[in-house]
Amino acid sequence: MQNGIKRKWFAVAGGALKTELTEVTDEDRNILDKIVNGVELAKEIIDNLKKRKLIEQTKVSFYSVEKGQKFQTHRAKKAADLTADMLADKSWKTQAFKPYNFNALGKELHSGNLHPLLKVRSEFRQILLEMGFEEMPTDNFVESSFWNFDTLFQPQQHPARDAHDTFFISEPEKCKVIDEAYWQRVKTMHEKGDSQSIGWRYDWSFDEARKNILRTHTTAVSSKMLYQLAQEKEFRPRKWFSIDRVFRNENLDATHLAEFHQIEGLVVDKHLGLGHLMGIIRDFFRRIGITKLKFKPAYNPYTEPSMEVFGYHPTLKRWVEIGNSGIFRPEMLLPMGLSPDVSVLAWGLSVERPTMIQYNIANIRELYGHKVNIKTIKENPICAFK
Repeated sequence: MQNGIKRKWFAVAGGALKTELTEVTDEDRNILDKIVNGVELAKEIIDNLKKRKLIEQTKVSFYSVEKGQKFQTHRAKKAADLTADMLADKSWKTQAFKPYNFNALGKELHSGNLHPLLKVRSEFRQILLEMGFEEMPTDNFVESSFWNFDTLFQPQQHPARDAHDTFFISEPEKCKVIDEAYWQRVKTMHEKGDSQSIGWRYDWSFDEARKNILRTHTTAVSSKMLYQLAQEKEFRPRKWFSIDRVFRNENLDATHLAEFHQIEGLVVDKHLGLGHLMGIIRDFFRRIGITKLKFKPAYNPYTEPSMEVFGYHPTLKRWVEIGNSGIFRPEMLLPMGLSPDVSVLAWGLSVERPTMIQYNIANIRELYGHKVNIKTIKENPICAFK
């Protein structure tokens, strides 16, 4: 009724409906007919019809399906891998394969992982081989005091040979004397020296030299290699290196362990000097990415002159000793039978401390020992020195 009054079809007068129209036009019917016929109407009209619930809007989707290039009347299972049978019967030519996603990460493998020390050791070995060095055999941890100390012209009363610095072997306690003549020459050099040296002036003991120990450095191997070189009929310049484990009875702290890995290098030729040694050391450390180096004069019983090598640690914010170096003394080389004009440049360093610098590790016990985080070993990056 209100809609009829609004459209003026009739009016209310005296409580009764009154109209003067003889014909009424139903506009709603006309609008609904237009909607049925697809005529587009104004949004206001549509909203009004929705509000009055005269119309309801629905969505109808139509699809057109056609045969594609890969249309088949049956479903074929795609293969995931190329097998040996497919190659044998040539069925791979007609076989459908699943597409490969080369960006997928793949399945995580639960396997062993290389320790950072092994990665650094492998990288060091490759660098030294590229520099023209040959690797020395270092397959025995137990050495005699003779090869570890005496052949290096280190006196038998030296503090490094005490029990608080060296691990002694109880069984077998002592070694055999192989070349007694060489042992006697070493004894004479320690006691009396030669025309260029006065020796250490003490009574050298065969018994002390025969004591077996856990080697304190790989220089014992270097001494054996130089002795073998001296036995050759014709002298040849040589470049040797070794990387292996050594043992020292030291107090444990952030930068020291009782066992560690040592790198040692030797250059044997005539008329070499300290400048050659510093150049080789700088070249080696440059190849492993350590350019901040310092050389400090030092004392070693078997090298003169001697130098300690320091590298700057970015995490500790201080200089850390990373190596030792020097030129082997004639008192060590002459008893072996080497010519007086032969010089031997030598240097040694640990693998642990350059590894700490490379991986920004402040405490060596976080790198090697019972405090190592296994997750860190698994997730540590590849060691690539630049």
